[in-house]
Amino acid sequence: MTKSTLALCVPAYNAAEFLPRLLNSARKQSIKFDEILVYDDASTDATVLVAQEYGAKVITGDVNRGCSYSKNQLAEVATCDWIHFHDADDELLPNFTTLAHKWMSSAQPPDVVLFDYEYRDNDSGELLSVKHFNKDFLEKDPISYAIRRQINPFCGLYRRKEFWRVGGYDLDPLVLYNEDVAFHCHLAICGLRFSSESEVSIINYRVKKSMSSSVSIVKCVQAQYYVMKKNALRLGQRYKKEIAEQLWKIAGVAASFLDWKTAYDSVALAVKLNGRVPQHASAIFKGLCLINPFFAVKYRENMIRKFKPHLRLNRV
Repeated sequence: MTKSTLALCVPAYNAAEFLPRLLNSARKQSIKFDEILVYDDASTDATVLVAQEYGAKVITGDVNRGCSYSKNQLAEVATCDWIHFHDADDELLPNFTTLAHKWMSSAQPPDVVLFDYEYRDNDSGELLSVKHFNKDFLEKDPISYAIRRQINPFCGLYRRKEFWRVGGYDLDPLVLYNEDVAFHCHLAICGLRFSSESEVSIINYRVKKSMSSSVSIVKCVQAQYYVMKKNALRLGQRYKKEIAEQLWKIAGVAASFLDWKTAYDSVALAVKLNGRVPQHASAIFKGLCLINPFFAVKYRENMIRKFKPHLRLNRV
């Protein structure tokens, strides 16, 4: 039987500072990657030179188009059976490709494998947490899992043929700031089979200068609403409770940034899908929702700002 091949695909924008760490970790793999590809998304630093210095094949974009476009371009250029997307400022442990090949060579491999990973501070190296996926839940109901949980592509292994069969990343600008949730929901809704690997082989770093501003957080929240709206349209009567649960959360975050349009749009859709009372909320909030769910969201936010103002520091 022919051995399956594996490509490392790295979307990069002004990543010259971090690429050496990632590409060095790729060199140290127990089993070599068959391809290492870097998409330079119109960087203004030395990203291209650094990537070439470390032996990566570089695809250069002339206009900055964002991660979704970059990943689709990488997947199109790749010739391997399987692809792994990795953020330029993260790192692979030496066991990653060994674990990947274990899955790739199994008798009936899933289409998507999610790898547990460490979350560390970039400056100190301090371990902040370890992300574990619920394998049983993921295999049983990947749609529900993808709706309820944030899944990042730097921990995923994807069968390239299936990636393209379902159309890759959604380039709709309305989901741009929540494209990874949109992507994994799409894969699950299209019927791709998911599983997870419990042995840690990836490090995701918290990089201070890349932390989101209030403006970008609001954009993320707005994109989350549009992703859930798209899911609701596609799924019809299925997963209404799960989508509504996420919409109530989105409404709360949107309200905390005084983005009342997104908050009210989220409440309206949640009510339409699953009634005016959220599943998980305090008795007081549920009671207010019975009277008027829009008032309930605004009243709660006003009370937080009045009695717990420290929770709203640095917000709009």
